[in-house]
Amino acid sequence: MNLTLGAVLKRDRAIVGAGLAGIALLSWAYLLCMDWGMRHMEVGMGMILMPAMRHWTAWDLALVFLMWVVMMAAMMVPAASPVMLLFAEISRRRCARPSALVATGQFLVGYLTAWAGFSAAATFAQWGLLTAALVSPMMESTSKAFSARLLLVAGFFQFSRLKNACLAHCRSPMGFFMTEWRDGVWGTFRMGLKHGGYCLACCWALMALLFAFGVMNLLWVSGLSAFVLLEKLTAANPWISRLGGLWFIGWAAWIVFGSTG
Repeated sequence: MNLTLGAVLKRDRAIVGAGLAGIALLSWAYLLCMDWGMRHMEVGMGMILMPAMRHWTAWDLALVFLMWVVMMAAMMVPAASPVMLLFAEISRRRCARPSALVATGQFLVGYLTAWAGFSAAATFAQWGLLTAALVSPMMESTSKAFSARLLLVAGFFQFSRLKNACLAHCRSPMGFFMTEWRDGVWGTFRMGLKHGGYCLACCWALMALLFAFGVMNLLWVSGLSAFVLLEKLTAANPWISRLGGLWFIGWAAWIVFGSTG
């Protein structure tokens, strides 16, 4: 082997980092394209990737599901990047062969599969909310009471034991890798799926806020993405999550008692 282990690990980090950045950038490009189509309805509705605004068909459900999958990838891949890089390094140290990069891809597929499950649930939830007129055809909340409830749920969940336990796992995954490591394609996929499950349990309430802010409101999509990333990178500061919870609760109270019109 011509390269030292340190050089190989550095190369792997560059490859994995570039791959993750590429996935995130392509996902955001897709969302920007969708946002443009919604803002230019006279042109956008002719786009093959634009779902109908109402009276969904099976094709429209598939397009909305795709939208959610891509959105979750855009939001969660940056926050999961430290874990992916750590997995790649451990995998390389264990096997020291090119399959370490393949295993990292399998782990990522498992992770994104967990969020694909959430995307399926969100798709049918959006369909139901659209039918109940709680969400407009433009994917925005039409009910202050509904938005306030979502904010309250997200706010109180920030203080829950489940949130704290899952967030601790996401911040410090080394214990997970030490106890849950599995080799092989299926084993690696299961590891990614299980880690994605922890991440989903940690962030589902934040993702549900998209129904309050606007599913395709990219300002809020990016804001929530930044908040999730900040939560995961500030391991020594639990106040980030708690301040976020207080903000959501206060916002809900303002909607109910302070807003007019």
